[in-house]
Amino acid sequence: MVQGPSPAPARPGAPTPSSLAAKPSPATASPRGRTAAAPRTSGGAHVPTEQVTGAQSIVRSLEEVGVDTVFGIPGGAILPTYDPLMDSTRLRHILVRHEQGGGHAASGYAHATGKVGVTMATSGPGATNLVTPIADANMDSIPLVAITGQVGASLIGTDAFQEADIVGITLPITKHNYLVTDPAEIPRVIAEAFHVAASGRPGPVLVDIAKSAMQATTTFSWPQELQLPGYHPVTKPHSKQIKEAARLIASAKRPVLYVGGGTIRANASAELRRLVDASGAAVVTTLMARGALPDSHPQNLGMPGMHGTVPAVAALQKADLVVALGARFDDRVTGLLSSFAPHAATIHADIDPAEIGKNREVDVPIVGDLKEVIADLLPELEREHAVQGKPDLGAWWRQIDDWRETYPLGYAEPDDGHLSPHHVIQRLGEISGPESIYVAGVGQHQMWAAQFIRYEHPRTWLNSGGLGTMGYSIPAAMGAKVGMPDKTVWAIDGDGCFQMTNQELATCTINEIPIKVALINNSSLGMVRQWQTLFYDKRYSNTDLHTGRGTQRVPDFVKLADAYGAEGIRVEHEGDVDAAIKRAMEIDDRPVVIDFNVSRDAMVWPMVAAGVSNDDIQYARGISPAWDRED
Repeated sequence: MVQGPSPAPARPGAPTPSSLAAKPSPATASPRGRTAAAPRTSGGAHVPTEQVTGAQSIVRSLEEVGVDTVFGIPGGAILPTYDPLMDSTRLRHILVRHEQGGGHAASGYAHATGKVGVTMATSGPGATNLVTPIADANMDSIPLVAITGQVGASLIGTDAFQEADIVGITLPITKHNYLVTDPAEIPRVIAEAFHVAASGRPGPVLVDIAKSAMQATTTFSWPQELQLPGYHPVTKPHSKQIKEAARLIASAKRPVLYVGGGTIRANASAELRRLVDASGAAVVTTLMARGALPDSHPQNLGMPGMHGTVPAVAALQKADLVVALGARFDDRVTGLLSSFAPHAATIHADIDPAEIGKNREVDVPIVGDLKEVIADLLPELEREHAVQGKPDLGAWWRQIDDWRETYPLGYAEPDDGHLSPHHVIQRLGEISGPESIYVAGVGQHQMWAAQFIRYEHPRTWLNSGGLGTMGYSIPAAMGAKVGMPDKTVWAIDGDGCFQMTNQELATCTINEIPIKVALINNSSLGMVRQWQTLFYDKRYSNTDLHTGRGTQRVPDFVKLADAYGAEGIRVEHEGDVDAAIKRAMEIDDRPVVIDFNVSRDAMVWPMVAAGVSNDDIQYARGISPAWDRED
């Protein structure tokens, strides 16, 4: 067994109102969201009216709302907008190679920066290619505005060339969407779209604009306030719930803070740190919340769930109080829901009231922006401590520290002569460091990257958590690098995921976006193969990709990188791992792809099989932690 990163030191001694519930951004929302100031212009001044085409109005509106980058591809229905876009000095348009890449790039930009990401596509197949990144952003609460061209208003509903009802198609996977046929509505709709996408629980908004509206002449008039009846995201928590939550936290003997991605969306990491220190509670950070609390913090037990650490899973199962902060009790965390945290009272704080009680019965529901929730909770907790004293958590931490010592995160060295993917990813994190941004694809490499890289800051770990989208990593890393140009950005991808969107390397090369790609090449669809090993009697049906075994490599990733104008490096021996990573760190004028040939038999452990209780977590194959499952 090879131990992973050093564990943290032991702690001393037309959407419905509910679907739109979310946190107003300071620039766009009133206290309760009923009437909001329009998103400010980039200059902060009143925008005079003028005669423009609808297409010019789109470009002007994007400028006034403060957009600096658009990822997109032109086509017939959106073409009128691309003409004035060429003249804009305030918008950078990045021509992607596939609309899906444009959507994921906008998502990566939004995730890394906290700003709204913007993507643009034409009608029909262009718009439908955005469905996956829109659904992905919806699952992970990413603020995204997708602008699509639509056939002319008179042709809508006639099955015209490249017509698709993208509004109807995306209705279940957007926070809100619009169909615009009147050019006069363009500034208002775009202002609203950005407000809705960014406020409350962030999410994707689609604006579908008819070509006829782009071509018509209109008066450009930027709205000074937004009227959104029925949309009032609650940000201020109710004081009664706050007081009850503080009472439960102050009296709990085995408390756990279950921290989800909503904490990062709310920019509440600093507040979280203060709550952690004040409460003395154990903390678990979900896949979407890695970095919300530094991994080096002594109370951070790591990631819970299907491939979480044993201490994180065990702490939740044995807790007497679970405080869920911006988390949604999804199946990958809870395992068999009926057996999840069976002894715990539950506090659930979230900006979206629809999430509270959806999966887990809650004792104290708190609706509000987490930044405000925690800010209000801290003084109440201090008052409770003053009245009844701080609880004695010594026995709880002795138990946790025993789990940490007995079940550290680690891995077995492969015996097939190939690299250990765990070692590769661990060294990548150690060499590139916590200031870098790491963007994973989906599968085994995603889990290893979540486990074996230490995250110290929010917005340095990007991945497709809810939808699990293969092909996310390369374009999302591209978007993150555009948004954070001074950061080193690593795409940690698998050979299966990489082949879905690697054409965006061309976009990176041409637009001087020097991302770095750590390709964890096991010549397989790795996570599917792991399940076939464990549950399908090693019947490896259609999981061999032929990318890294024998004399023929299809494709040869080093040659492919070269064809895209990137630097290609192949690593097959452990002694070359560090040098390759350091070489990639030195290259900053083009993308770099390192083809790490790793063992196909490497597996992700620990593991809770789908649909079983977290009590049945396996530390390694055939090895389960020894604790009393009946206590």
